Amino acid sequence: MFFKQIYEPGLAHASYMVGCQATGNVMVIDAQRDIDVYLDIARQEKLTITHLAETHIHADFLSGTRELAAVSGAMMYLSDEGGEEWAYEFDHVGVKDGDSFMVGNIKIEVMHTPGHTPEHISFLATDTPATSNVPIMMFTGDFVFVGDVGRPDLLEKAAGYVGTMEKGARQMWESLKRFKALADHIQVHPAHGAGSACGKALGAIPSSTVGYEKLVNWALRHTNEEEFVAELLSGQPEPPRYFAMMKKLNKVDRPLLTEVPEVRRLSLDDVRAALDRKHHVIDTRSKISFAGGHIPGTINIQDNKAFSTWAGWVLNYEQPFVLIAPEDRTDELMRKLMRIGLDNVAGYYPNVTDWLEAGHDLATVPQMEVDELRQRYRDNDVLVLDVRGISEHTSGHIPGAWNLHVGYLLQHKAEIPTNKVVVVACQGGDRSSIATSLLQREGFTNVMNFPQGFAGWKTSGADIETGSAVQDHSETVAN
Repeated sequence: MFFKQIYEPGLAHASYMVGCQATGNVMVIDAQRDIDVYLDIARQEKLTITHLAETHIHADFLSGTRELAAVSGAMMYLSDEGGEEWAYEFDHVGVKDGDSFMVGNIKIEVMHTPGHTPEHISFLATDTPATSNVPIMMFTGDFVFVGDVGRPDLLEKAAGYVGTMEKGARQMWESLKRFKALADHIQVHPAHGAGSACGKALGAIPSSTVGYEKLVNWALRHTNEEEFVAELLSGQPEPPRYFAMMKKLNKVDRPLLTEVPEVRRLSLDDVRAALDRKHHVIDTRSKISFAGGHIPGTINIQDNKAFSTWAGWVLNYEQPFVLIAPEDRTDELMRKLMRIGLDNVAGYYPNVTDWLEAGHDLATVPQMEVDELRQRYRDNDVLVLDVRGISEHTSGHIPGAWNLHVGYLLQHKAEIPTNKVVVVACQGGDRSSIATSLLQREGFTNVMNFPQGFAGWKTSGADIETGSAVQDHSETVAN
């Protein structure tokens, strides 16, 4: 039996290859869109990709299953559960609860596990030459994670399907009953790990077992349905804005991108023209470099593990955008963008020094260090704007701080005062750098970044406030 997990840390996304070395057949489950990773593995292992499968219509990444099907000719085995509203709108082999098929000598059984989404399915894998009819693996998608379960509120909060949250939570309760009835030895391989917005307490361990999850997973320890539903629906993180687009694109027929595209190098005039047209220009340098000097009107989304997520929060799918990034990072950045369907990259420029040398001024981001903030945070002319999520804020924040998630910042810019010093804070300075750059782009001249963030504030021994936010816009998710 062949098995391999492919983990993409930027989206905390796990996909899998499982197959039969004796026959050379292999299946890919929940593929990412830059598919060369699977083709390379298959070639190295002398395997042929013959089967493709998905656990559900994903919200957090653009699936590469259709790209792989186009390149490999493999059949797509996708859910036909959940009703017509949740049906894939392109040709596929539809599977339902109790169906099974063979990948060489590996038996794959379908188990309908709604809750996260109505059509969600999981796959049980049996190595028939070794274990006959005893499954050894379960690919759970966004059903059961390590230490958590899939959130049922995304359809309502991110995609606008009103009234689906509680129904999904109760479906999850029923699905978990079936999970508990499985043998303890079965390995659990989920589609996401720690850092994903598809749950609230995902573990960092890459896999688990049914027995271990029965012992430690908070959701499986519940014995009362009402209490389970209440806990499942509370404290979930804000779903990124791009999730609604992923739900749409993963369901419908769409243009395919079977190779990582090359990105065009622009001229300074091109960059200036993009700024004049109010197109987004994303400076991917570090927050420190950005604060020290950047092209006015650009937005700082650092080239780090969270780049895809924040690009999805900030950028739209209708307008071209520009990257400020060194040439040797463009391939990886294009992968990060194509994984969430942001294909409209106009081009890149490799630095900001040329802008300065051409006679243009660079903008800076004023910083307020922790010692100064401790002296001034209660002043009438200072407002601390906490751009973290609501659950982070309520668990502890700088006293008196407003809470306005960075992803909803521009929807509420009219509420942000212009007659005070607005000190923007997050946990460690990354999100606040995005927020200050967004506000500067909108013409705010009174904003400062707090680079140490709440982590630095707490370490300094300063006062901490807990509980409800002074200003909470967490309900503005689906807008």
